[in-house]
Amino acid sequence: MKIHEYQGKEILKRYGVPVPRGIPCFTVDEAVMAAETLGGPVWVVKAQIHAGGRGKGGGVKIAKSLAEVKDWAGKILGMQLVTHQTGPHGQRVRRLLIEEGADIKAELYVGLVVDRVTQRVTVMASSEGGMDIEEVAANRPEKIHKVAVDPVAGLSDAQADDLARKIGVPEGSVPKARAVFHALYKAFWETDASLAEINPLILTGAGDVIALDAKLNFDSNALFRHPEILEMRDLDEEDPAEIEASKHDLSYIQLDGNIGCLVNGAGLAMATMDTIKLFGGEPANFLDVGGGATKEKVTEAFKIMLRNPKLAAILVNIFGGIMRCDVIAEGVVAASRAVGLKVPLVVRMKGTNEEQGKKLLADSGLPIISAATMGEAAKKVVEAAGKA
Repeated sequence: MKIHEYQGKEILKRYGVPVPRGIPCFTVDEAVMAAETLGGPVWVVKAQIHAGGRGKGGGVKIAKSLAEVKDWAGKILGMQLVTHQTGPHGQRVRRLLIEEGADIKAELYVGLVVDRVTQRVTVMASSEGGMDIEEVAANRPEKIHKVAVDPVAGLSDAQADDLARKIGVPEGSVPKARAVFHALYKAFWETDASLAEINPLILTGAGDVIALDAKLNFDSNALFRHPEILEMRDLDEEDPAEIEASKHDLSYIQLDGNIGCLVNGAGLAMATMDTIKLFGGEPANFLDVGGGATKEKVTEAFKIMLRNPKLAAILVNIFGGIMRCDVIAEGVVAASRAVGLKVPLVVRMKGTNEEQGKKLLADSGLPIISAATMGEAAKKVVEAAGKA
């Protein structure tokens, strides 16, 4: 689950990470009032969406008067902000953060992720903070310094100090950087985060170390432990189809292709999408119905896939282990009739009660295209989508 920058800063502040004073707003009038409350000669008007690259997209502006705050707030609120992370469709801006200006001497970067190779939380830091950190990672990886943290010992002072020096923090500010790194690591660990990123982490003229931005993502499987974080969820930032899928315990992610995929098991779902691409097609979604799918669940899955106007065909690929093939077949037949399916449907199933499942499909009278292997199923659904 993702949250907004201002929400991330609220969390980081509770753990002791220094952040600028700021006030979230939903209207232009609120933005002006926020600037008046903060005081000072300079403010930053920042769009709040669940995507990076807001500055390059025109969603972050400096204002040197209340009139400029009002002007920028009016232009940014309601805009369809396009960044490298939103895709060409962009994301509508519904919230702003009005923040006090900062005396920026240097822009740094620090981020924490779970490294599945080392099976440890890894702290990454760079002297090249700012809007082009992706370019730095791609073309100048030597500028990214990493530390894998022992989960028992935690981030040590020596590791924190070494990172600080490597990214150019002056000696007098190393203790402040160390404190920020420790606080960020503690926040990451205790909130079950999957990503914590400060870009930029700035050095001020006075030698202070401040988080000028905050990006936090959380492990959705751990949110039951953090109801206060779950309350921060902004459904306006999420795909409506994905929200609907979560209500029915379906794992659904919409993609840019035109071939719908209904699969049981995340690994098989990934392999199915790869096979579709191998035969020249493009998946329209990732959809894992899990091991306990019912007729009702499959019907909901079909309804969600059919919301996509680009959908040209559907591939159902089932391995009957925990899930029985005959139950899935009943669901496929019921769903096809319930939604009045108009796009080609290819079904491949293997495993428990496979023959019963195939017979149910054959006896249904529906124009279902059967396939014996995953490769055959992918080839047939790509061909069917091309004719649709």
